[in-house]
Amino acid sequence: MGSTTPPSATPAPSADQFPPANSPSLILTRPTNAERRQTWSLTHPMWGPALSHDDYLQREAYLTTVPLAKDGGVTHWILTEASQPPDGRPILSSCETLRKRVLCVRPGANGGVVEEGLAHAIGSVFTDPKFRGRGYASRMMREVGSSLRGWQVKGKGEGDAEEEGGVLFSVLYSDIGKTFYAKTGWVPFESSHAAFPPVPGAVSGLEPQDGYRGALARPIGYHELAELCNVDERLLRAALVKRVEEYQKQGKTTTCVALLPDLDVLLWHMMREDFVTKHIFGRTPAVKGAVYGEPGRRVWAVWTRGYYGGLEQIKGNTLHVLRVVVEDEEQLDEYLTEGFRAIVQIAQAEATEWRSQDVQMWNPTPRLRSIIEKSGLEYEHVDRDNDSIASLMWYGEGDASGLDWVANEKYGWC
Repeated sequence: MGSTTPPSATPAPSADQFPPANSPSLILTRPTNAERRQTWSLTHPMWGPALSHDDYLQREAYLTTVPLAKDGGVTHWILTEASQPPDGRPILSSCETLRKRVLCVRPGANGGVVEEGLAHAIGSVFTDPKFRGRGYASRMMREVGSSLRGWQVKGKGEGDAEEEGGVLFSVLYSDIGKTFYAKTGWVPFESSHAAFPPVPGAVSGLEPQDGYRGALARPIGYHELAELCNVDERLLRAALVKRVEEYQKQGKTTTCVALLPDLDVLLWHMMREDFVTKHIFGRTPAVKGAVYGEPGRRVWAVWTRGYYGGLEQIKGNTLHVLRVVVEDEEQLDEYLTEGFRAIVQIAQAEATEWRSQDVQMWNPTPRLRSIIEKSGLEYEHVDRDNDSIASLMWYGEGDASGLDWVANEKYGWC
């Protein structure tokens, strides 16, 4: 393909040319293809430094075609002036949203009542530096939050695809702390992770040429994902019902919600990873996770690799554990500890091979934190205050502060 030249920067308007953020002339709308490419060019230095400008634009276009995003699964938004023509109007602020399946379990007379619905995950919130400091992002986010309440719901939305089931909530992952988005309606939730260092030869007793043959845990590739996702969804549904019923026994009326870690969600992360690794390494990783034990007693984790440092520097490159699943919670801690250790050792070896600074596992449950302590693995617990702050806007009665967000793990990020 021919090279693409970034669009020429338009002259910064003088102060009196900026419409105020509360101006009725501003609208939230969907960009043209050219405007969408313009926003990607602007975000490349921040979110795509491991790729060239052209490759980054190709990646963003490619990500509109993968299973989670195609057929209207992704929506791009801009705040602009209504009076200006498309492709000639200022892009004052921009973002995108991904439609995802969710479960909500509410307390009922006979236990937990399960509701399936939709959520929209907001990402790539960006304001051109020349438009910053004037409240445009806040204006856009207030309008996006309101618009998503009925977005792509049958009979209500204007999206490319309409779905059965209501929009129960929206989520975002703030990289500017907990305050800004809270002011526009997204309540911050726990945002912590366990960080494990990369360890060459972490899978002890194996020669490099053996791969992972003979390891206690087995690698997961693409072909295992569908079955594991089906099992995970069944387990998660049952776990939410049990959790609500336990709250009811305590006299609480807590509602539990979870984004579903279905196959399309995992593929969005992994196909994104494959595009990047193909361009910076010339190959793609075959190992997408690891599993320990036999069906009915399995423990598994799936992961993806993210790159901001590229090959020049390891800082900013992370092997992210997307999801950890324990198939039988009744297993003894000793069994789970052995399985968890074996899985993390494969992740550490992969992190070494694929130039990752660390292995991160988001918001481990209290039991998993206990297993980590018992595993003997070197790790650091990190409470995040600024980066990837998981935040949720609830569209039901009350606000998100009374919810229990279950499985608040990296797979939900976008």
